[in-house]
Amino acid sequence: MNILTIRSAIRVMAILIICYVTPSHGLAFAAGSVSDPSSGSSQDLQIEITKKGLGKEVLLRQGVKEWFMLVEVTPENTVVIRQEKENDAYLVDESETHDRPLTATEVDTVIEDFVNSVKTQTKVKR
Repeated sequence: MNILTIRSAIRVMAILIICYVTPSHGLAFAAGSVSDPSSGSSQDLQIEITKKGLGKEVLLRQGVKEWFMLVEVTPENTVVIRQEKENDAYLVDESETHDRPLTATEVDTVIEDFVNSVKTQTKVKR
């Protein structure tokens, strides 16, 4: 077992522990749908942002595609999880750990950047 495999396993365990320990009393922060006015299709991008403790999570849906990001902030660090799914297949499933807690402004910026990147990605494919 190399050091990268061990670190990956530790990250996964840390994420699972954080998710288990953190109360899931999420407060819906914003919900809505974004669509291209000219399209008028049922393929609107639906966005749901939920506050999770000191962090946030965002779920975007369009047809069979889903994008998810969780920014979990603890007093010691921040874990960011990104996933992209089509039907039941994960196209992206990655996480990163920062050695410090992100501020509320930084969390908002990370979430906003993610939403904007998905909006751009879905616009290009239309």
